[in-house]
Amino acid sequence: IFEQGDFSLYDKVAAAEPSIRLCISCGTCASGCTSAQYVDFSLRRIIVLLQRGLLADVRKEISCCMLCGKCILACPRGINTRNLVLVLRKQLDEKADVLS
Repeated sequence: IFEQGDFSLYDKVAAAEPSIRLCISCGTCASGCTSAQYVDFSLRRIIVLLQRGLLADVRKEISCCMLCGKCILACPRGINTRNLVLVLRKQLDEKADVLS
């Protein structure tokens, strides 16, 4: 499965939001997530999928984020999760334009 992944997007996102590299997948961001209360959404899962290069799965999940910012407040590593989501959405949109 790892051979099929597209790992280039993680590097682009990390260049724009370097704090993603601090993520230890602790799940604290998901604990108070507004979206997670209503849909199956986890920023931790999105980061793991991104690291694995599974962009189709990332694309499906990232749209559920409401950008409320609760995850920023909860993150013990200080990851700018709101900017991370915005950068990721932008990169996915640009990648979709190239693939179309």
